[in-house]
Amino acid sequence: MAKHNDLGNRGEKIAVRHLEARSYSVLETNWRCGRLEVDIIARLKDQLVVAEVKTRMGDFLESPLEAVNKRKQQLLIRAANAYISKSNLNLDIRFDIIVVIFSDDMEFQVYQIENAFYPCPGR
Repeated sequence: MAKHNDLGNRGEKIAVRHLEARSYSVLETNWRCGRLEVDIIARLKDQLVVAEVKTRMGDFLESPLEAVNKRKQQLLIRAANAYISKSNLNLDIRFDIIVVIFSDDMEFQVYQIENAFYPCPGR
């Protein structure tokens, strides 16, 4: 597996632990429906949280928020709708971005951006 994939997988595991430590129930990781994919689907009380995980080394150039562009947001919204439909859930939904940043010595920091974006009506 490529080095960046290993780093991404490690970041996703850290993100899961981050959510669980904050009383989220992780329902799915790497959930797929056709070509759609969500890194983490979790529940916090009466809210479904769809989380995109971005893992970076400390010297990254692109902001993690920029990495979740409009196209990626649309795909996440479609995936969330598919998950809700398949799971027959009736919960409020929130889209978060979880950023895991590793330093050169592989220490890490985790940042969770709650409500990172909102679905636009009619899209």
